[in-house]
Amino acid sequence: MNTTDLKDFLDAKVIQYNNPKFIESDPIQIPHQFNKKEDIEISGFLTATIAWGNRKSIINNAKRLMGLLDNSPFDFVVNHSETDLEKLIPFVHRTFNGHDSIQFIKSLRHVYKNHGGLEAIFSKYSDTESLQVSISKLKSIFFEIDHLQRTQKHISDPLKNSAAKRINMFLRWMVRNDNAGVDFGIWKSLSPSKLSCPLDVHSGNVARKLGLLLRKQNDAKALLELDTSLRKLDINDPVKYDFALFGLGVFEGF
Repeated sequence: MNTTDLKDFLDAKVIQYNNPKFIESDPIQIPHQFNKKEDIEISGFLTATIAWGNRKSIINNAKRLMGLLDNSPFDFVVNHSETDLEKLIPFVHRTFNGHDSIQFIKSLRHVYKNHGGLEAIFSKYSDTESLQVSISKLKSIFFEIDHLQRTQKHISDPLKNSAAKRINMFLRWMVRNDNAGVDFGIWKSLSPSKLSCPLDVHSGNVARKLGLLLRKQNDAKALLELDTSLRKLDINDPVKYDFALFGLGVFEGF
């Protein structure tokens, strides 16, 4: 199909999937349980961090993790004691275990107490094109305190050719604000035009079938190629098409 037909097709799919019904089966339901900005972003960040594998398992384990944080993630992050952290030790989601959880809580406290919070880091280090450099910078700040070496693998680095799917998904949640009721749009300092598509097996396969992506690997180079294609369809809000690609792949087996 030509570019106009492709845009019309994908725009219709965005409308089909970008609505509150989408929340029912998606990990984004976890931050939707909160109202306070810091609770939304911390619960969203932690949920996105474990968002790989079975979606039902992701949601169940994210709910469990929020319970371990007393369902007050920001308060727990900034005010926890060493004793408070002990209850996190049994937590596990695939290769993300209790010790990783504890490290994330400590690093998040460092982010909020010494760097002004997650949004401040992404805003400070974003460039004119995208947020990929700021993702890499977040990782370096996150682990500039004493940390477990093994935990570093749970934050991807786009500058080391990662597509950084989970953090790009988290950024979509925080930055996009189209009043559709799914994404939060609470980070006003960042433009949706800088967002990158959360590239995974489903969105990648659909993008290739539609001619939006040629590269076979789902890496940083593929992400740049896909972003370039999506920005031709909507330069101001390219990542709205994540709903279309994901929906076509997961719900329709396109």
